[in-house]
Amino acid sequence: MNFKDFSLNVYCKVKALAKDKEGATAIEYAVIAGLIVVAIVGTLQVLGPQLNGIFEQISAALP
Repeated sequence: MNFKDFSLNVYCKVKALAKDKEGATAIEYAVIAGLIVVAIVGTLQVLGPQLNGIFEQISAALP
């Protein structure tokens, strides 16, 4: 394979990737999922001690 064929092949693949919108959509969903995870972790860190206290009270009240 000479350089001209190689460069044409690379060009065609890059052009096909640029047209492919599914990859961009998957990345967008991954970013959204990551933001949701960050929000959940942050919320649990803030509310964690309070929830722990509530569960300890429930546990102590059970026979």
